[in-house]
Formats: sequence, C-alpha cells, structure tokens
Amino acid sequence: MPEDTRSIGRTLRMLFVALLVAVGVAGVARPAHAQEDSGDEAVEDAAGTEVKGTLRAQDADGEDIFLEGVEFVVTDADGNEVGRGVSDAEGNWSVPLPGAGDYSTLLVVETLPEGNSLRNPDNNPLSFSVNDGDSRPNLFPLGEAAAKTDNSIKAIQLFVDGLKLGLIIAMCSIGLSLIYGTTALVNFAHGEMVTFGAMAAYLFHASGALGFETSLIVAGVLAVIMSGIAGGLFNGLVWGALRNSGASLFSALVVSIGFSIFLRYVMLYIFGGRDGFYRDYRIQQKWNFGWFTLAPKDAFIMGFSTVVLIGVGVTLEKTRAGKAMRAVADNRDLAESSGIDVEKVITWVWVAGSALAGLGGVLFATTEAIGWEMGFRILLLMFAGVTLGGLGTAYGALFGSLIIGVFIQTSTLVIPSDLKNVGALLMLIVVLLVRPQGLLGRAERIG
Repeated sequence: MPEDTRSIGRTLRMLFVALLVAVGVAGVARPAHAQEDSGDEAVEDAAGTEVKGTLRAQDADGEDIFLEGVEFVVTDADGNEVGRGVSDAEGNWSVPLPGAGDYSTLLVVETLPEGNSLRNPDNNPLSFSVNDGDSRPNLFPLGEAAAKTDNSIKAIQLFVDGLKLGLIIAMCSIGLSLIYGTTALVNFAHGEMVTFGAMAAYLFHASGALGFETSLIVAGVLAVIMSGIAGGLFNGLVWGALRNSGASLFSALVVSIGFSIFLRYVMLYIFGGRDGFYRDYRIQQKWNFGWFTLAPKDAFIMGFSTVVLIGVGVTLEKTRAGKAMRAVADNRDLAESSGIDVEKVITWVWVAGSALAGLGGVLFATTEAIGWEMGFRILLLMFAGVTLGGLGTAYGALFGSLIIGVFIQTSTLVIPSDLKNVGALLMLIVVLLVRPQGLLGRAERIG
C-alpha cells in the first residue's frame, strides 16, 4: 500500500507540473500576435486586436498565386477609417484595430492586379465583429467559381491526392508507432516534431533569421538532422529520466501532453502567428496525365516518400539495428536478456522517428502553409493511421496512413471538405469496433 500511495502521489505531482508548464507558456506566448506588423504607429490599447487575411488567386493552370500590393481600408460602425493595410509578396495583410466592436473591410478593387476580380462584389465591403485580443480573418474570394467536373475524373484526382497525403502521414507517423512499440509511450508531442522540421527548414531557407539563406534541399537536410538530434535529446533528458525514475505510463502520457502544449507555444512565440511559405517550388505548372494532374513537387513527394518508406522497411528487416528494434518492440525483457542494449535501441528509435517526422514536416510544408499548429492538426491523422494499421508496427502505420489519406480526400465527393477529417475518424471507430488490434496488429488477451 505505501508503494501504491507513492506512485499515486508521483503521478499527481507530474500532472500538476505539466499543467503549470502548459498554462504558463500559453499565457506568455499570447502576445506574439500583438508584435506583428505593428510599425511605428502601433495601437497599444488594441492588445493584439486585428483583422487580417491572405489574398490568393489561381492562374490558368489552377495553381495558387499570391497577390501583392492590394489595399484594404477598415472603417468602424460610424464609417470612420481606423486603418489601412497592403498585401505583401505572400498575399498577407493585416490592420490593427483599436478594440472590440463592429467594423467593415473594403478591398480597393482598383489596386487588384490586371485580370483579377472579386467573385462576390456584393460582399465588398465585408462587415464583421471582433472581440478584444482577437485576430479576425477576412476572406475575399477572387475569380469565377470553379466549374463542375466529371465525378469519375474528380474521384481519380482525389485518389491521387489522397495517396500523396497518406504517404506524408506515414512518413510522420512511423516514428510515433515505433516509439510506442519500444516504450509503450503514446507521445502527444510527436506532432510538434513535424512542425519543428518544417520551421527549421523555413528558418534556414526563406526567413533570413539566421543571417543567411539556403536552397530548400539544403535547408531540408539540415532540418532533418536537427529533428533527429532534438529527438535524441528529448529522450535522454526527459523520457529516459522518466523511465529510470520508474514513472508510470500514465505519468509519461501526461508529460507528453504538457510538452506538446509547451513546444507549440514556444514555436508560436518564436515563429509568430503568421503563416510562412517556402520560396522554392511554390509555383509550378502541373503535368497533365489525362485522368489527373500532378505538380512536379507533388510527384517528387510521392516518389521520394515511397523510397524512404521502402528504405525504412528494409532497415527493419535486414539490418542488425532494425532487428534489434523489432525485438525490443516484440518483447523488451526477452530482448534485454539476450544481450541487446535496450536503452541504446530506444535512443536510436527516438532519433530516427524524430528525423522522419521532421522530414515529413518539410514535405508537408511544400504543399501547405507553415504555421505553429500544423503538426497539431496532422497529429490526429497520425494517431488514426497508426491505430487503424496496428499500434507498434511500422508496416501498420504505413498501411493505415495510406487508407486514412485516401479516405480523407475521396470522402469530399459526398461530404463537405470541412468534415473530411471527421469522416476518417468515424471510419477508424468502425474498424476498431470490428478489429480492436488494428488491421495488421496482433490480437492479445487481456486479463
């Protein structure tokens, strides 16, 4: 009984510390929005209150382009002008507001580049309400509404897009599955390694924050190396210490949630709330394959991801290190009794898994905006993939992630795109009700 009491006390202390860290960091990180684009005429009493947006259009090939130099005028409920903003090279614009209230944003049509027009001119100006401290987005769709296409062609296009998304999810989630297999830890902070890889590549490549800029390829390699090092350090300084102290899996789970929130707000504080984009390979002409189109960067993502994932499979099957990882995941005690250095194997799993997550973040950021929450948004899909395929197995993570990616994209044929992630999670629930161990997992008897 005393041992049980000490275990419960240790768990409660860790829970309390994790919550304190999360709440404290969230409190200091919030002013990040107030620091952006304030200029010499910052409105201090606005406390970060602003209206913002990203202005984009599509070229003749259907590729997104961002419009620079478009002017926006914001007025209050009495018609008094409170500020102006101009879109930058990435289409981003913002106007600080004096506080909560009702406002209207007018897009100055005369400043639109030639050949661009508002899709809904009756919604200009756009009225909105905002609370103190909020950052309110305003959207101004441009161009004509997309014409309807044949559903069979659209289904093939969505299937290809789903394969690309599934390969990226698999790249990010294999490390999550291997970490669970070797340590039984469900690591909620794994999504932040995805964000870390994308942001590290951005800092090297496009931001100039380090005093120099590199090509995206070099920046990606550096980001992957940094992600692997970060994973090894986290294991040695945090998770290894928890294992050595005899902390329960529940305690480690709570700490991982606290670290997830902590790292997310640290990256918000450093990176800011604005989305970023890689400079290289942003605008490309798509290849037309008849039934579907594919940008060169998307073809590279699919091919490169396939090669990397095959390499991971060969490593696990053929190399001594891979066999040791599978042995530890299968039966840690038996592996340790046979002479395998379990802690060394776990360290390599953390390094390799974090490096793969960072690589997945770099690839994901070539098709999506880079933001401080991008890893958190994809984390749920990673959990869905590894759980559907079978927790603890690399092949299960790959198989489940591909299913999730394809289902997410093709489900938009029948449901709104805003609900596509919900459909994937419903499919996960149905599969687990029928096969709780996942598609490739092994059934185990409990009790």
